[in-house]
Parts: sequence; C-alpha cells; structure tokens
Amino acid sequence: MHFIVLGAGAIGCYVGGRLAAHGLPVCLVGRPHALEPIAQQGLKVSDLDGFDRTVPVSALQLAHTLADAAPSADSIILLCVKSGATESAARELAAACAPGTPVISLQNGVDNVARVAALAPGLNVLAGMVPYNVVLRGAQVHRATAGHLQLQHDAVTERIAPLFNAAGLATVLPADIRAVQWGKLLLNLNNPVNALSDLPLRQELLDRDCRRVFAALQTEALSVMARAGITPAQVTAVSPMLLPHVLRLPNWLFTRLAKRMLQIDATARSSMWDDLEAGRVTEIDALSGAVVRLAVQHGAQAPLNARMCELLGGPRQRLTGAQMCKMLGL
Repeated sequence: MHFIVLGAGAIGCYVGGRLAAHGLPVCLVGRPHALEPIAQQGLKVSDLDGFDRTVPVSALQLAHTLADAAPSADSIILLCVKSGATESAARELAAACAPGTPVISLQNGVDNVARVAALAPGLNVLAGMVPYNVVLRGAQVHRATAGHLQLQHDAVTERIAPLFNAAGLATVLPADIRAVQWGKLLLNLNNPVNALSDLPLRQELLDRDCRRVFAALQTEALSVMARAGITPAQVTAVSPMLLPHVLRLPNWLFTRLAKRMLQIDATARSSMWDDLEAGRVTEIDALSGAVVRLAVQHGAQAPLNARMCELLGGPRQRLTGAQMCKMLGL
C-alpha cells in the first residue's frame, strides 16, 4: 500500500511523517519551497505526547506534482491541500489517477469531497476529519493538541485504519462522517478569531472576549444547522450545544471546566494565522462561508459569520477580543 500525500503542509507532513516513521511507503507532493528543507534535512516529526523522530530523506519520496508521484493501483491519496486549492487538486487527481483510486480528504470544511467528486467522478473520494492543531516550521512538524482522526467508513478505510493506529495516528471510523465534519467546523470557527487576535491559541482562549466571539459564531452556526436539519457530532469532551455556554464563562470557572481544551503547546497558532502571516488566501470561505451559504439555502442569515468573512477577506488586521466584540455588536 502506497500513500501519496497531496499537499505537503502541516497536516500532510504530520500524517505522512508518522506513516513513514512506521516504515510505510509515503510520497509527499508539494511545492519546491516546502519540500526543499525536507530534502536537505529529512522530516522531524514530534507531538505533545513525547513522540520525536526524524524520518530520513531516504525513507520518503518527494514530488512536485501528482504525476511525478506516479500513482499506481496500490496508491491511496491523502488530500491535504487547503480548501481554496481543492478544485485545482481535483483536476490533478482526475488527470493522474486511475478510476477507483481512493482519495481521502483530510481538509477543513464540509464541501471538499463533493467538489472533488464533481471534477473527478471516477475516483473513490472519502471524507476525513483531523481534530488537532499541527505546526510546520521548515522540516519540523509538531502536533500541538490531541484527538482522533475520523475517516468515512468504507472498505478502504477499514484496511488502512489499523495501519494508521499502529503508526501512532489514533483513528476511528464513525457512522456519520458528515455530522463529524459539521462538528469540526464548529471548532474551526475559532480559526478566524485566533488569526485576528494575533495570539497563540492558548493565550487567545484565555481571553474571555475572544471566547465570546467564538461562542457567538458557534451559536449562530448551530441555529443555522438546526434550521437545515443538521445535528453536529460531538468531537470534543464538551457537546456542541453546551460548548458556547462554557466559552462564555468567566475565566476563573472556564479554566477549571475546560482544562482539556487548554492542553495546547504554548506557541501553537491556527493554520489561518499562518496563512495571514504568509500572505496566502485563508480558508474562511470553507468555514464561516459554509455557514453563510447554508443559511441562504434555508432562507436565513448568518451576519456574524458573514462579518468574519469580510474581516478575513480584506487587508491584514490585528484586533483585540474587545474590538472584535464591538465590531460584531456583542
């Protein structure tokens, strides 16, 4: 079984790195600037639980395009590009992969599988959910929070789940991956808050005003989901219906009730913050934008999430939690 990671960013390098460290054949497909440090130094993979291993270059295949990776009948594609690159990746998949090739989306958002399937209809496109924050710096990738990978139940994922678990990638196959994706999207609504705050995740979550914004975005999204008949899955220790109430608690109580939520490396930040710092297009359209689109489909509005789309779609801004609260009328 040959794993091809299409998108050698933080998630792709972590998942691919853990599989390669376990001795499985892995090809990382990415841009030259992303692969060059790995080609020179190997890939250092670590996590907050103490795992720390450097995968030598000899244990990895590196490629700049999917065609260069030469997918075969034994290949499984792990799609790890940002949501904004999904359509271009889908065209690359359609051109390079044989019909029936498994493609597992490990991306944020809820629409990527449908977008890939529309442009590459002959492939077996499956959904996945990555629960944790991963930081990539050059040739070093570090998992900064905890959680289980969740993959759509299928004959393919039944085969690979034991390999993922053996490689240290704790993996489960839920009955309803769509509900899991919406549950994860609720958590990802903190990404724009974190990006605008310019704070590490743990520090941002200790700012009650930032949490109030996060809670307001979640409450609005939950209302829209209820109107659409969507029940999000619980993907953290706290149920999605209860989480906004926990987030609004005063700090003295929040820090006692949300200890697991605060188990984050002190320097970890959201991928959206990374994108803003690098001048890249963010995934706000796949997150808050998805809430806005769902609202429109069901005759409703989502003004708070729409406002976040505006704030993240313009020039780089740095806002305190209090400033965000004021902008959203909280």
